[in-house]
Amino acid sequence: MWKYSEVVLPLSLDGHLYDGETDVPCVSAPLTIAGPAGNLEAITSLPLEVEAMRAVAVICHPHPLFGGTMANKVVHYMSRTFNELGVGTLRFNFRGVGASAGSYAHGVGETEDLLAVLDWVEEQYPEHAVWLAGFSFGAYVALCGAGRRPVARLITVAPPANLFDLDAVPLPSCPWLLIQGDQDEIVPCDEVLDWVDGLARPPRVICMKGVDHFFHGHLNDLRDRLKQALAPRGTKAGDAKVA
Repeated sequence: MWKYSEVVLPLSLDGHLYDGETDVPCVSAPLTIAGPAGNLEAITSLPLEVEAMRAVAVICHPHPLFGGTMANKVVHYMSRTFNELGVGTLRFNFRGVGASAGSYAHGVGETEDLLAVLDWVEEQYPEHAVWLAGFSFGAYVALCGAGRRPVARLITVAPPANLFDLDAVPLPSCPWLLIQGDQDEIVPCDEVLDWVDGLARPPRVICMKGVDHFFHGHLNDLRDRLKQALAPRGTKAGDAKVA
């Protein structure tokens, strides 16, 4: 359960959709996916050459009660970065957000939403690996979903170890990358690292110095760290757009 008393959140985690295109030609398309509480609003961004696409990444957004949507700036940057790596993306709004039906369900219902989206991706792109990613609350939901569907890679950014009982979530069996800012004012870095230290199968951790929860002034740094960590072997980060 979300521990409201332990943190004061801003009114909005969202509201900023970054402009600009990636160097990789992509096609974005809005769509609707049937979810357990009704239709889910989503958008895909896929390389023009789908046959050369490395994988499809599903990205989960921050907390719905505090303005989190699929247009969140960190989520949007993650999507663009994955596209530059030759990975298609699907972002979606959890139940009760934007045009998605339903209402907030404390992470449990949102995990069910995610599972429905992952099933849709598996049906539409059966030949492609599936990556799963999330930011803040979305990182918690992504972690919950990673153990319930076949996922080739998990990326969690600022997982809320202080706000949810992450010890109760089964560990993923896939490669797992965790990125955390050491000046995070909402999810303290030391609490995330303490949680990681107790895991039997810890993720690869990248701790970014001088970075707060929302990566203010450091979104390009986040992109660079993601590209360095996720670029195909033998490929330089700057050339990672080549699949």
